[in-house]
Amino acid sequence: QVQLRESGGGLVQPGGSLTLSCTTSMEIVTTYTMGWYRQTPGTVREWVATITPSGSTNYVDDAKGRFFVSKDAAKKTLYLQMNSLKSEDTAVYYCSARRALDTSWGQGTKVTVSS
Repeated sequence: QVQLRESGGGLVQPGGSLTLSCTTSMEIVTTYTMGWYRQTPGTVREWVATITPSGSTNYVDDAKGRFFVSKDAAKKTLYLQMNSLKSEDTAVYYCSARRALDTSWGQGTKVTVSS
């Protein structure tokens, strides 16, 4: 059973930064493709960033140069560093872990970008 627990969400002003964390197990961090998604009310969940077991990263165009995904196996944690935040980044952010056809999700952490 894959367990993922996000934290780090909150209220931040436009232009500010925030780092999200997703705590799981070392096996998940080192052998699963992990990622971040976000969702606003009434919309589909949107992919934001991915990091493979080898550490390769990929981002949605809007996040490139502003968001950075990383992981620390010793801390069993996935991170999403978000910079230059915009109001449009307001959403619930979800951590995901995928291997083969199975994808697991965390419960989400809310990010609000507002002055």
